Amino acid sequence: MTTMPNLLVVDDDRDILDLLTGFLQRHGYRVSVAEGGQDMFAALEAEAIDLVILDIMLRKEDGFSLCRKLRSTSNIPVIMLSAMADHTDRVVGLEIGADDYLTKPFDQRELLARVKAVLRRVRDNLPGPGESTPARPILCFGTWRLDVTRRELRSANQSLVLLSGGEFELLLAFVEHPQHVLTRDQLMDLARGPSHAAYDRSIDVQVSRLRHKLEDDPKNPEIIRTVRNGGYIFASPVTRA
Repeated sequence: MTTMPNLLVVDDDRDILDLLTGFLQRHGYRVSVAEGGQDMFAALEAEAIDLVILDIMLRKEDGFSLCRKLRSTSNIPVIMLSAMADHTDRVVGLEIGADDYLTKPFDQRELLARVKAVLRRVRDNLPGPGESTPARPILCFGTWRLDVTRRELRSANQSLVLLSGGEFELLLAFVEHPQHVLTRDQLMDLARGPSHAAYDRSIDVQVSRLRHKLEDDPKNPEIIRTVRNGGYIFASPVTRA
């Protein structure tokens, strides 16, 4: 029997926790809950969590701070929730490594669709049952190695560089289409699928994050270059190990 993913919902509103717990459980998910940062990290230590649904407006430590802390040690997917419709919150959430962002009030079915999409992107890159060898190759560019199956990026000295789910998918889109100009719409389709709601700035934010992790000088990038009125080009040659 296939084990259903375990979702961790972090919100200090008991009504929201109860509502989302019941809804997600009715759709076959296991659900853990936390009312703040201490409970959140305790839950992450105690059990295997597949995805975190994290509210920004927490009374003690806000969701942005918690996401930063989580990203420093883990690449568990994160969907952020906010009562603020301002695009600034969306940009900040993406900049600190969230995989998706949803504004309150939201349709529960839309949250469910976002959860399924994020988990599917993670699952599609895992080895299938009985596979003893990677289903996809290791892609090398410059001094970097991207292990597609393990979803790991390693530097020349084999140091592991943590990537959020969105950063990994975008980097994979680039390395699978090296030295080709890709528009933001093309990158959105390749990294998140054509059904995902378009938000051009999210691509720019993820590119900026990747540059800070890959480039010697992020302000003068040599690997991911901007093409005026075109989009971006992954300038480095890519080989398969």
